[in-house]
Amino acid sequence: MHPWIYEYYIEPIISDTGYNPVNTVTWALILGCMLLLIVRLFRRLDIILDEKFIFCTVPYILAGSSLRVVEDANLVAAPEKYLLITPIIYFLVAAVTLASLFFFRWVLKDRYLSGYVVIGLLWTGVNFLFLFSKGTESLLVPLAIFSLGSAVALAAWAAASRLKFSFLSDRLNLLILYAHMLDASSTYVGVDWFGYTEKHVLPNFLIDLAGTALVMYPLKFLILIPVLALIDDTLRSDPSLKNLTKLALLALGLAPALRNTIRLSLGI
Repeated sequence: MHPWIYEYYIEPIISDTGYNPVNTVTWALILGCMLLLIVRLFRRLDIILDEKFIFCTVPYILAGSSLRVVEDANLVAAPEKYLLITPIIYFLVAAVTLASLFFFRWVLKDRYLSGYVVIGLLWTGVNFLFLFSKGTESLLVPLAIFSLGSAVALAAWAAASRLKFSFLSDRLNLLILYAHMLDASSTYVGVDWFGYTEKHVLPNFLIDLAGTALVMYPLKFLILIPVLALIDDTLRSDPSLKNLTKLALLALGLAPALRNTIRLSLGI
């Protein structure tokens, strides 16, 4: 194996050291290609990528995020644990999610979402029972994170309403904003209160520069607001690609938010 490949791709997975500029760009490009392929596949199978589908997929995001904590808690040994480290776990969860979706599309026909969402909820429930059966360190942590995230998201919604930002009146856009405010809050609580470190390249740089993870809030707004407005504007003629892109954005906020919250609650 080439040393360059090992340094930038393999070693960060084996040692779970996080991201670097090279693999960050690579995984982003792969994500974009996967979104385009999934849209084409869903069209062929007549699977509608609407708001209802996205809400039914949320349990799978929660399942994948809680599964990631299983590795954080050292409950799985090598080499199996490497399957639960990003970005491999994203491919694993995507494979299970798509398998569940295609199975119920085949078995239940037009009622496929009812079976699809139940499996996601059961998977999430099993993960939660397994993790929290090990005991908790503090249940005040999730209360703090959800309170902070909710307060900032509510303030952002109120400000957007006064400024006539109509795209933030959309339920899905609000859910995405809320997920990322929870992510920012979990990062702030983890870094500033408990001494955790941020593994993503840009946030880590800005946190070091500002001396506090509070910088995550303006960073999220500066990136998220223009991106959501751009998606609604440029992908208006392709609802399927627009909604799948929003689902990816939702996962990128909700998954780390839940993972961080569970880790802090368990004292990992």
